[in-house]
Amino acid sequence: MLLALDTATTTASLALYDLAADQLLSEYTWEARRRQTQDLLVTAQQMLAQIGQTAQAITALAVTSGPGSFTGVRIGISTVKGIGVGLPTRPQVIGVPTLAVTAAPWLTLMQQTAPAAKLCAIIHAGRGRYNWAFFDADDLYWRPTADDHAGGTGEDLIAALHAVEAPAIWLTGESDPAVAAAVAPLSHV
Repeated sequence: MLLALDTATTTASLALYDLAADQLLSEYTWEARRRQTQDLLVTAQQMLAQIGQTAQAITALAVTSGPGSFTGVRIGISTVKGIGVGLPTRPQVIGVPTLAVTAAPWLTLMQQTAPAAKLCAIIHAGRGRYNWAFFDADDLYWRPTADDHAGGTGEDLIAALHAVEAPAIWLTGESDPAVAAAVAPLSHV
């Protein structure tokens, strides 16, 4: 069983996934703000209990590796390392880019409904700054190209959206009212 953690932003998520059956067993997302350390392990234990499992069933761990809150990323990685050390057999540990996790739920839908579109995953970095990456619908590995992974101000993000040549751009992730207002007049977004 895989335990996946995302603590890189103010929204935290945990998921339990049966690797053999290719099935999501449990998922929980909450506005953690600065409470990840208080809620993370308690929530994981509750999720395991709800599906009738214990931590000993965990054979793999996944964690968001950034970009995101420096403290949030450290909390996630430290938690995964701690869980891994406490298990009877050493689990596989997988780091997944936060922007790929943000994009993943939408890529299958985009592939089915708008295969020529691009998806822009956005993470608010604080103080008017953002991290973003563009994804193609047909990339089943959810890999942003190095050229498409960027960081900057809201104005930089809007300029990047203007520069993309695609019939449509889907947006997902975190934003604020100023960016939402700047995006509204763009016909292809």
